[in-house]
Amino acid sequence: MDERLNNFEIDEHGTPWLDFGFDGSSHKFFRRVSIYGGAAIALEVLNRFDHSARIAGAKLGFASGEIVPNGQVANSYRYMLCHGNKITYLVPNERTETKWIVPRGMVEWLFIDRSAGVTDELVTEIRNFLSMSQHTRVAVFAPKDLKEADKRLIELASIVFTEDKLDDDIKVSGSICYINDSEISLNGHRQAWRIERTDLMTHMTVHSIIASTVFGALVKGVSVKDALLYAKINAENSSLSGTMAVEKIKALAENQRAEESDIRMIASSMMTPGKGILAADESGGNIHQKFEGLMIPDDEQHRRDYRNILLSTPELERYVNGVILFDETTRQKSDDGRDFVSYLTAYGIIPGVKVDEGLEDLGDLGEKITKGIDGLKERLPKYYAQGLRFCKWRAAFEIDLGKPSEKAVLENCKLLAKYAKICQDCNMVPIVEPEVVYDGNYTIEQCKDTTGKILDVLFDELAKAGVKLDATILKVNMVLAGKKYPIQSTPEEVGRATAEMLKSHVPENVAGVVFLSGGQTVEQATNNLQAVTNNGPFPWPVTFSFSRALQTPALEAWKGDNNNTEAAQNAFRDRLIANAEALKRK
Repeated sequence: MDERLNNFEIDEHGTPWLDFGFDGSSHKFFRRVSIYGGAAIALEVLNRFDHSARIAGAKLGFASGEIVPNGQVANSYRYMLCHGNKITYLVPNERTETKWIVPRGMVEWLFIDRSAGVTDELVTEIRNFLSMSQHTRVAVFAPKDLKEADKRLIELASIVFTEDKLDDDIKVSGSICYINDSEISLNGHRQAWRIERTDLMTHMTVHSIIASTVFGALVKGVSVKDALLYAKINAENSSLSGTMAVEKIKALAENQRAEESDIRMIASSMMTPGKGILAADESGGNIHQKFEGLMIPDDEQHRRDYRNILLSTPELERYVNGVILFDETTRQKSDDGRDFVSYLTAYGIIPGVKVDEGLEDLGDLGEKITKGIDGLKERLPKYYAQGLRFCKWRAAFEIDLGKPSEKAVLENCKLLAKYAKICQDCNMVPIVEPEVVYDGNYTIEQCKDTTGKILDVLFDELAKAGVKLDATILKVNMVLAGKKYPIQSTPEEVGRATAEMLKSHVPENVAGVVFLSGGQTVEQATNNLQAVTNNGPFPWPVTFSFSRALQTPALEAWKGDNNNTEAAQNAFRDRLIANAEALKRK
């Protein structure tokens, strides 16, 4: 039995018993070679990459796509019983150790697995062999608890795989591939991965699959970026019965690259110079306030009529690349009978949708966190099938005593990153919107400092989640004093502070930056946009994604009466033209 007895009950005689409680659910039974631990996994993966690999001194081989014991007795197997995500396994009492045997003839690589049990004697023998076979290189998968012998071996390696940061006293001359439970990184490249099943964690250790896949791919001449992608695919799709065939890995990698290329192209199209993104995604509460102020009935028909005025404005496609819709609008139709999604697409405008579900309380400081992450993964494929190609998620932060707290910033940024990753997994471009609310009493310096700190946390969380920044758009507030502060910021101050903040805190590979108007007046938002433009150029495209600053004149001209449609559309188009002009440096 496995010596880890925490899953066993011990009777009065000291005998360990394992209680199998069977029910009507399906159970699966497997057997796999176990006596060589991670080395057997590496052997299987490397042979699938068509490497002539073998374990030193072991009577194991690779035939018909699986590891075979070559004359070993039956107790060389590990027996596993699976039920759902739970696994119980039995292994032989006597383990067979892997022992170093000097290779016969020339070998290109020695791969030392973390299960090898490295000793000073082994390191000395390997060092002696390397002195005689100078073309042989070493790859090491470092164990968690490093002994001095492990450190000496790592210093000989051309590539080291590790789950933990190596101590500074270890002299590493080769490359280091870090593997944790959510990310693989090597030579500046990162690849997020995740596995929802737990069955692999106890036998075909996922990290061993990752390390040997990266190693096998690199030796074959695959790029670092693709090697990490291969490892992600192999880890996420392998099962207890075996790792993946290389042909299948390559096919899935091609599919993923095509999908990534598609969302990158969409993100680039959304940031076509000289145009903006219209925000027409007011939630029920927001549009109710707008209508109530002008005594417009807040019913579905009037909401449809109003959105129809905006979306059917002549030459809209000259001024906007995309439109953010509210969920209700995605199912409504224009006057010509086409749904709004199809209508916009026909004019070359990319339709998207707001997918967050508003704010709820977080903690005791009156701070907010955004709702809507539950079920998002199931909702997005339906939106995609409708023709929607991007999403938006807003987090809101107030500047006040103790606000925003580190907890509010971190929790909201984690949600933004989780949302963005789900979007990209569903082939949709995420707009991430961390908004510092304008309606406050704070200085422009406070706004600049707070916005920068929030963006630092946001991009750190996006990186951890494996979000592709070149297929991600940042929607952010301009840097200006709060509306309640007695000294309001001039456009020149806003332009300079906003440009400085963005250049210091936004990575250069972001697909684009768009500004929200956030309660600024119509003219104020346009003048500040012009000032930001004048402080360019920027590493990424910059444009507007206004709601009120574009719509207010149109809403006031319409007043709920469709006889005023032409006047409303003219007022709307005037604001579009003004903001498109503000994208030109002067």
